[in-house]
Amino acid sequence: MEVYLGIDVGSVSTKLAAINGRRELLASTYNQTRGQPIEMVQQGLAELKSQLPTDAVISGVATTGSARYLAGVIAGADLVKNEITSHAIAALHFVPDVQTIIEIGGQDSKIIIVRDGIVTDFGMNTVCAAGTGSFLDHQALRLNLGIEELSRRALTSTNPVRIAGRCTVFAESDMVHKQQIGHRTEDILLGLCQALVRNYLANVGIGKEIKPPVVFQGGVAYNQAIVRAFGEELGLEITVPKNPAIMGAFGAALLSQEEMSHNHRMTSFKGFGVVETRYHTSSFICKSCPNQCEIAQLSQNSHILARWGGRCDIWENQPEKASS
Repeated sequence: MEVYLGIDVGSVSTKLAAINGRRELLASTYNQTRGQPIEMVQQGLAELKSQLPTDAVISGVATTGSARYLAGVIAGADLVKNEITSHAIAALHFVPDVQTIIEIGGQDSKIIIVRDGIVTDFGMNTVCAAGTGSFLDHQALRLNLGIEELSRRALTSTNPVRIAGRCTVFAESDMVHKQQIGHRTEDILLGLCQALVRNYLANVGIGKEIKPPVVFQGGVAYNQAIVRAFGEELGLEITVPKNPAIMGAFGAALLSQEEMSHNHRMTSFKGFGVVETRYHTSSFICKSCPNQCEIAQLSQNSHILARWGGRCDIWENQPEKASS
């Protein structure tokens, strides 16, 4: 059986997805990255292997996410794609006429505008976390609630209070104030969800023409209170795919299947044996020009496998060149 892998390594979570030749999801994994992208890619591959049928043959691999180049070297990727393309392809697979894609993860968020099946515009958050999943996670922790319970209780609110959500610090102060004057926790929680939505639209979505159908992807899409808040704020129906958290990986898998099928070439996948390989990462400052780029490099047994991170490709084709 031909199988195609997609690997999405983000700052908060690492996702893998495997599809067959009919573009159906066969298996997936979701793990917290915890600042260990190499280990999480290896763990994800081990978990994925255990889920696949014994006759599975990996015929293509694509990586995406903030650590896509690192993951690509480890796995032997045939294709490395950015998150915008991967999420757009995944959304179009499930909703072919999608025009707006909302994607919110743990530490980043983005909006993708699609017209006639083509990405025409996109926006991403800045360093502010007030429109991301970590914003909710932090407040849930402060209230001693799990994120699932936060969502469930927020949905019971009938009179949400307005929370100042332009900044996580201000939001927390405002929530404490609302608690002190006696507002119900459920109303504060839904107000918090609405604050996240307002912040997202005012920052990530600013200047974007949001048209239906709207697809909501990323781990935060599991939170039905956020889905409700988006629907009420936009006055539109919000579609959430069955597995919203792994849509980046799923899109990467779709892209790998398309790439390998069209070009009829053999995959560069290194095999599941890479889960046992020990790697080392380091970095140095390139002094070739005034930009002073920080170059990341991946090594195995003192052998440099790859370098990336510069504004030019001076190091990418010189894996054995000394860094000094």
